[in-house]
Parts: sequence; C-alpha cells; structure tokens
Amino acid sequence: QVHLVESGGGLVQAGGSLRLSCAASGRSFGSYIMGWFRPAPGKARVFVAAISWSANLLDYGDSVKGRFTISRDNAKNMVYLQMNSLKPEDTAVYYCAARVGWSERRPASRYDYWGQGTQVTVSS
Repeated sequence: QVHLVESGGGLVQAGGSLRLSCAASGRSFGSYIMGWFRPAPGKARVFVAAISWSANLLDYGDSVKGRFTISRDNAKNMVYLQMNSLKPEDTAVYYCAARVGWSERRPASRYDYWGQGTQVTVSS
C-alpha cells in the first residue's frame, strides 16, 4: 500500500515556473514507477511524465516535453515535477500516481495508487 500527497501547486504567470512535490508513504517506494497526470477538457487524466524506480528511465507527454522535468529521491520517498515555461493550457489539477512496471506507464488506468491532486493555475 502506498499513500501519496501532492503539494506545490499555485497561481503563476505564463512563462513562469513551479515545482510540484509528491510525498509517498508505505513500503517499497523505490520499487514503484511514479507518474504525473492531469485531466484534459473532455478527457480522463492524461499522461504528463513518468520515472522508473532507479530514475534511469524517463518519459514525457508531447505537450510538456522540453519544459517539464520529473525526478525522484528514493531516500526521502519523494517525487518532483519541475515545470518551466508554463502556459495557460497547463492549468489543471496535477495528480501523482504509482504502479509497478514500466511498460504500461502511460494509461492512467494502469496505476494502482493516486494522490488527491494539487491545483496549478497559469494566468496569461
């Protein structure tokens, strides 16, 4: 069982930066793939980024590639999402999630544990 709590959301102007954090509690955090998701208009949660347990594998959604960076600190049970060059269309609630296995990292339905979300609002 893994319990996830996101933080770091807020209001920022377009072009600005935010760093989201996800604190995990529970056993074997280091064995989980960690992902970030956000809802899109008319859609379920959309893949933003994922990181493997050893942080040697990273993956990003097309809309955030080159602007967002995912990282993790297994010693602290933390996952981060550094968001730069933010755009108004990045406005959303951002969710942290955990699953075992890298191959099915993009579908939200494949994740077993979810946080409650943190709101990010980007003003134009």
